[in-house]
Amino acid sequence: MRIVARQENLQFYTIQERETLPLPYVSTPVKAGFPSPAQDFMEEDIDLVAFLGMNKPSVYIVRVDGNSMQDEHIPDNSYLVVDRSLKPQPHDIVVAVLNGEFTVKTLVKSTAGWMLYPANAVYDPIMIREGDEFQVWGVVAQVIIDRKEMRKRH
Repeated sequence: MRIVARQENLQFYTIQERETLPLPYVSTPVKAGFPSPAQDFMEEDIDLVAFLGMNKPSVYIVRVDGNSMQDEHIPDNSYLVVDRSLKPQPHDIVVAVLNGEFTVKTLVKSTAGWMLYPANAVYDPIMIREGDEFQVWGVVAQVIIDRKEMRKRH
């Protein structure tokens, strides 16, 4: 990956090589109870790049800085797989540009107009007002969380 843009609270990456990344795939669901050996259930490889939707030139990786979306399981320092080719729908989580600033929020249509909703009660919703420069930059398709990094922080 290489950084293509950086702003105070977000970093944008693009995949340099749009090749496959085959990893062994275990098709048997992992139980959260009594463990069973999974080696007997190894099947075909899964292409992680395609699985995450990163095999299209319209897809970028964005690193999140901040906790405004934590209640949607998007913690600080997580990575978003953002697809710029998807048409945003109400209630999609989007990366948007509002008056020159990038943000990640839930896109909501209300009777008063379009709003960007955080997923953390500490933050207020943002009303898109007439005269605002507003653009949905892309739709969040996946969230990648580095669990080891999160454990280090807590």
